[in-house]
Amino acid sequence: MMFAPKEKGQSLVEYVLILVLVAVIVRVVLTYLGPAIVDFFSNIIENI
Repeated sequence: MMFAPKEKGQSLVEYVLILVLVAVIVRVVLTYLGPAIVDFFSNIIENI
């Protein structure tokens, strides 16, 4: 094994931090693009 057992917790923390970072980025993108996405789909529904 390349990693010592004591580093397993560190890997878990790193995965959690990456997951939190991705969640924050998705939240920010949806906050800014949310109204545009709603308008886009509203126009499609109105045209149908």
